[in-house]
Amino acid sequence: MTNGKKSKMEKYEKLEDMPNIGKTVADKLREVGITTPAELQKIGSKEALLRLRERDSGACLSMLCGLEGAIQGIRWHYLTDYEKQELKEFHKKL
Repeated sequence: MTNGKKSKMEKYEKLEDMPNIGKTVADKLREVGITTPAELQKIGSKEALLRLRERDSGACLSMLCGLEGAIQGIRWHYLTDYEKQELKEFHKKL
């Protein structure tokens, strides 16, 4: 970036540096080929969850919200009600 500030994803070096992403989820993401914060952002929370569910049927709505929050650089609790509802509708269709 030209103004010297880092983008949201540039400030995270590892998946574990992102909000909502602990060692266990980071390991699961790496198992499905998502190895960096930038890759997670590019793929998006929904596609990431679909990949995770191929290996782990327990990948749930809370994980989806956590992934979305991580992409936005916030704790998932701070997602808007609209965003939470949209993610819930997506998850119900799985």
